[in-house]
Amino acid sequence: MKILAFDSSAVSASVALVDDGKLLGETYLNVGLTHSATLMPMVEQLLKASGYTLDEIDALAVSAGPGSFTGLRIAVSCVKGMAAALGKRCVSVSTLEAMAYNLPPIGEYTICAVMDARCKQFYNALFKVENGEITRLCDDRAIMADKLGDELKDISGDIVLVGDGSALAYSLIGEENNNVKLPPQNLRFQKASSVAAVAIKKYSNDETISAAALMPSYLRLSQAERELIAKNKGEKK
Repeated sequence: MKILAFDSSAVSASVALVDDGKLLGETYLNVGLTHSATLMPMVEQLLKASGYTLDEIDALAVSAGPGSFTGLRIAVSCVKGMAAALGKRCVSVSTLEAMAYNLPPIGEYTICAVMDARCKQFYNALFKVENGEITRLCDDRAIMADKLGDELKDISGDIVLVGDGSALAYSLIGEENNNVKLPPQNLRFQKASSVAAVAIKKYSNDETISAAALMPSYLRLSQAERELIAKNKGEKK
């Protein structure tokens, strides 16, 4: 089972290739370049270096959201176009769930995946690590920082933050909760190899979709859309 996985849900961008659970290679950039200019060259470099071709790939996986509206659209569009042209199946992966797989499933603790959604909000999901497995505890959501802090106070044991919002969350929540831990920087951020780790399980369970069915998952409206709705409501008064 060969899966080519993509992530450009935030500032960084990455592409990974796995074969039967083995990570064959991964390219990663976190230099602020436009994803539309970097993703496809990264694919070409990775395939050339690994000696594989697109025809040999069984499925294409992508972190479909939540995340940056532009970043999600770019990665999803790349995967949709490639999958449609090649006749391949797609695997849609939650960005938050993928980030949980950055951490080793060793011991027992809670993973709090967080992305900065601005306006004192986080995109968030909670996961439990137990008996070598990672289990989802809640749906992906947008949640206020203070409400998330209150929820975490009710959780016993260590809570490990992961995601590009983890440092901010730690500054807001960690001081009030000694159970909250911040892992090393190399374990925090989104990466395609973690997208692939989730995709392997979903592919094995036949949780694949067509290129046409693949869509970004934003969780909430963009800032421009929210402002337009607020403006229209004001004009109707």
